[in-house]
Amino acid sequence: MESKAMNKKSVGKFLVDWAAVIALIACLIMFSVLCRKNFASSSNMVNIMRAMAINTVFGIAATVTMAPDGFDMSAATLASCSAYAFVSGYLWFGFSVPGSILFCIVVTLVMYQLTMFLILVCKIPDMLATCALMFVHQGLGQWYIGGGAVSTGMKTSWGADPARIQLSDGFNAIGRAPWIIIIMFACVAVAHIFLTYTKHGRFLYAMGGNKEAARLSGINVKKYRYLAGMITAVFIAIAGILVSSRGSSAQVMCCDDYLMPSLAAVFVGRTVGGAEKPNAVGTLIGAALVSTLENGLTILAVPYYVLPAVKGAVLALALIAAYATKKEN
Repeated sequence: MESKAMNKKSVGKFLVDWAAVIALIACLIMFSVLCRKNFASSSNMVNIMRAMAINTVFGIAATVTMAPDGFDMSAATLASCSAYAFVSGYLWFGFSVPGSILFCIVVTLVMYQLTMFLILVCKIPDMLATCALMFVHQGLGQWYIGGGAVSTGMKTSWGADPARIQLSDGFNAIGRAPWIIIIMFACVAVAHIFLTYTKHGRFLYAMGGNKEAARLSGINVKKYRYLAGMITAVFIAIAGILVSSRGSSAQVMCCDDYLMPSLAAVFVGRTVGGAEKPNAVGTLIGAALVSTLENGLTILAVPYYVLPAVKGAVLALALIAAYATKKEN
């Protein structure tokens, strides 16, 4: 009897630990059968990877933040500001594509100093600080672009003629296959290596496990929380670059809708393989699950207004899997 109970417990744990992977495989099989060639075609697989690329990069930013037990609600609104900086650097100021990327990253890092100030100096809880900053980013970003958008043929927000009137193929290529997919995998690889195989990543995970114990063991908690913030800011900037390049413009609040799918990807990823912590590979699998569901349901002609409910359900199930097992332990 005891061995049977142990077997049932181990089977249950296996199903919970690998639920995301099992669900992803089940979705791929189900949509391939229901949608036939429309879903399983190579072009649609590329579409899914393109769609999941942006969610994954946003998710990687959230993964790095959550590793030391942080939480950033303002990543998407800050990414919109990053997108404004990237496109305006290229069109308004005439920077090259690499120069515009550098300008975007620097602007994002500078803006993230306010986040770190509120969290580390003012000691405001992450969620409260970043919720407040959502409105700050929206206001500053729209003031910078004059309440409109940054796109071809439009003057600057101060009425001057832009340095360029069109986007180059190199600019647009960043947001298209194969580059957007390559950038996604590169971000996942960098985050995975940093968090898993470096002492700095292990220190961040130690802080996430028990901040006070990490401090007593000699880890400079403030320094490493700041480091996590700066790495997060770089990934946020990359996400903003991908969104604006894919859309060939920086629209008002163009990144705001990516917050919830990216958080769903991170929480789904926490459960993969029984990791019980944010991890880059799990986030990739979570983003793949969310994007596959959205793509398959769209092909099945499910109304677009139902899709947010599906994403919310995925997030809820991921939270149940993440915290129900934690309770037992």
